Amino acid sequence: MNASLNSCYAISDLKKRAKARLPKPIYEYISGGAEEEWTLQRNSDSFAQYCFNPRVLKDVSTIDLSTYVQDTKVKLPVLIAPTGMSRLFHYQGERAVCRAAAQAGSIYSLSTVSTCSIEEVAAESKGPKFFQIYAWHDRDMVFNFIQRCKQQNYNALLLAVDAPVFGKREKDLRNGHGNPLKLKINTALSALTKPAWLYRFVTSPKLAMANMLELLSEASDAFKVMDTVNEQFDPTITWEIAKEIQQKWQGPLWLKGIQSVEDAVLAAEMGATGIILSNHGGRQLDGAPAAMDILPEVVQATGNQIEIVIDGGIMRGADVVKALALGANACMIGRAYLYGLAAGGEAGVNRVFEIFADEMKRVMALIGCREVSELEPSCLKSLAKA
Repeated sequence: MNASLNSCYAISDLKKRAKARLPKPIYEYISGGAEEEWTLQRNSDSFAQYCFNPRVLKDVSTIDLSTYVQDTKVKLPVLIAPTGMSRLFHYQGERAVCRAAAQAGSIYSLSTVSTCSIEEVAAESKGPKFFQIYAWHDRDMVFNFIQRCKQQNYNALLLAVDAPVFGKREKDLRNGHGNPLKLKINTALSALTKPAWLYRFVTSPKLAMANMLELLSEASDAFKVMDTVNEQFDPTITWEIAKEIQQKWQGPLWLKGIQSVEDAVLAAEMGATGIILSNHGGRQLDGAPAAMDILPEVVQATGNQIEIVIDGGIMRGADVVKALALGANACMIGRAYLYGLAAGGEAGVNRVFEIFADEMKRVMALIGCREVSELEPSCLKSLAKA
């Protein structure tokens, strides 16, 4: 590992390093949220509404973080969420992340709007892989992705259900998103003060929407194709369309972006493998609940009918432990690993996994739990006012 990464003791350290290395429009693409960013902040604050209920005088000489997600054993219940355009943040992009996830014994999720293709990631990764898919206007494109995932033996599809329209991300708009020329100019000007990022960007292959190269003529220029992609979001998506995708795929299907107890129940009734309680990292609806705000109710309403993963605001191993204690099967991280990627490529993502594993083991030892299966609601106390 890069020796300097050893001095990053928390995800916040990697965040500072990412900010120092990235051009401002690129950093704010990772760190920003929708509108007033209330939900972005709530995602983090929601974990603070619980404190631990430590039990002592227990043998915690060994701590086992392993568990199962979709009948797949993972060494660490911290999964990689799908995030677009990873080569914007580091020239190694999705390849680095999927390798790090496999090494950590985790699960990698590839975004539709990735800069490495379904096939390239399948060839690179030796671990389990999920693919995030949207129910876009162009159903032929969607079905093309499904067929390719079948051919490459992806383990599951994640259907994003929280994006019938595109969220209003004001930092991105000010930086030029939606205006390719303005975005390029703003990024170029900011990049003059980030020579290492600029050198890698100009000497690496041109940034492209890798999964769409044979489907969209403009896909070879990721900056230009973003407008076309944004136009694909379909406000007519319904449960019937979700079931149509389920039939086309005929494999494990997760619904990503569930934000209410009612929809969690409907997902279980349709036979989804799992749900991801998520508000898109606070990047869609400002005012949406944090996953932790609804997790206990969702667990109670769905019982053991469906697996539950949460994402949003997870920056500490303690956050993961709290989510598991309330009934989540695992957690997903997005910004956390992107900060690691920007800070140090594959080594930076490896460091992210090390930090989460170290923090989780320490917390579990201090609350008297040796295995993930021992985490339950009694491990926590709610600080919410009556």
